[in-house]
Amino acid sequence: MAENEEKKVVETPAADAGNKPSRNARGNGRFNRNGGNKGGRRFNSRPQPEYDEKVIRISKVTKVVKGGKRMKFTALTVIGDKKGKYGYGLGKSGEVPEAIKKSLNAANRNMFKVQLAKGDTIAHTVMGHFGATQVFLKPAPEGTGLVAGGAVRAILELAGVRNVYSKIYGSRTQTNVVKATVDALKQLKSFDSVNKTRFNKTTAEEAK
Repeated sequence: MAENEEKKVVETPAADAGNKPSRNARGNGRFNRNGGNKGGRRFNSRPQPEYDEKVIRISKVTKVVKGGKRMKFTALTVIGDKKGKYGYGLGKSGEVPEAIKKSLNAANRNMFKVQLAKGDTIAHTVMGHFGATQVFLKPAPEGTGLVAGGAVRAILELAGVRNVYSKIYGSRTQTNVVKATVDALKQLKSFDSVNKTRFNKTTAEEAK
């Protein structure tokens, strides 16, 4: 009888240890590197955005109504992939984050494309106009960098232009500057388009 009781006393801790999982086992089950999750936190990587974003201006606007004043915020943002695609948008809301979100949605619907010349510059000199603002853009050799500031620099960077000279004439309102810069980039023409307009030929036909 005494031997049986001693065996029970010895075997009980071993049985409990077999049923109770260790800390390492619980930890491995909770955080599985292969993507499994057993009741723990998830470490999923966020999807990378398609375009880079830049907020140029956030301003406060007030509307006077019968009951008093209504205050809202307007946001001007520029997006681009730095490979020739770019866009801009305006958004208005009672809160700053919502205004930025609306402006980004507007920018995604208002996209443009520019063909870059050799050396990540523009093909020729252009002058963009909007209201009382004029933006002058001139191609620059490789290594010059962006000789521009403010809204012009932001939109050229996100469009993928790395070497250019620029100058702003007239009003320097940032919204007008962005729209004048977009107007200037829209005027750019590639070699093939000019060749086709003047001589009704393409580069492939000339090669033959």
